[in-house]
Amino acid sequence: MLEYKKDGWKATLALAPMLLLMSVFTFWPIINSLIMAFLEDYSFGGMASHAYARVIGGGTYNGIGFANFVQVFNEKDFWVALKNTSVMVFISVPLTVIIGLAIAVGLNATKKLQGFFQTVFFLPYVTNTIALGLVFGSVFHIEYGLINKVFGTVGLSWINHGATWWRAMLVLMVYTVWNGLAFKIIVFLSGMQSIDKQYYQAAQIDSTPRWRVFSKITVPLLSPMILYITITSFIGAFKAYSSVIAIFGTGDYGPVGNEKMMITLVGYIYDKMWESGTPFGVGSAGSLILFAIILLITFVQFRVSKKRVHY
Repeated sequence: MLEYKKDGWKATLALAPMLLLMSVFTFWPIINSLIMAFLEDYSFGGMASHAYARVIGGGTYNGIGFANFVQVFNEKDFWVALKNTSVMVFISVPLTVIIGLAIAVGLNATKKLQGFFQTVFFLPYVTNTIALGLVFGSVFHIEYGLINKVFGTVGLSWINHGATWWRAMLVLMVYTVWNGLAFKIIVFLSGMQSIDKQYYQAAQIDSTPRWRVFSKITVPLLSPMILYITITSFIGAFKAYSSVIAIFGTGDYGPVGNEKMMITLVGYIYDKMWESGTPFGVGSAGSLILFAIILLITFVQFRVSKKRVHY
């Protein structure tokens, strides 16, 4: 018991610096955002308009309630951001998981140059997101883009002035799927390599078709990893922001002339935190709504996975 207490103190001392950093840069911002979401007309370091304004945390507010949430739901940009983010999430995530699993199965069956192909597929994961977005912006450029030159459609706008919502979304989808493959392929491949070979040997003796081996052995035994990848992919897709900025290269969320066309939820929250004349509580309310959406989807995934995930 005494030895356990000594080890506990050692662990506490070892974790103390990281816990301190997380308290300052993670835990407190979350708590502060939760508080600000319910403070009406909150202004940091500013003057409140109401005669009975109160002071908290260096800022002023006029009351406690749901006015910030009402304002968020009444703004057009929020619904545009929700639509764009939802389309990206519910299309790109399933596609990325399916394609990543298919590529991992192919790599697992390929013994020659397997390491080389693993390196090639993993490169996007270690490359800066902004750099990749700039590359895609060049590839789909209206004048000198590779796509228009290959298909003979020079002058067709994908992400530049005059681009339609469908073309811009297609570019974002291609980027999101391609950029998200690397990590998934590595996880699925490592999972398949850890599956006991006796299962496949038994299936081979029974002359089981490959598609049945895949559906009855590989997928069930990989189901915990599939669940993990799916949940983390949904969370990551809901936080899409830098890719949109990098691809369009305008500092906004769309082509010139329609800068908010492809705005995402994170982009909306960021803009509200810095928009002139907008209380900080509106951005905090938006972040809380995003948190609730991610929490709800994660909860549904866990509920569904109880019958489909085999540990």
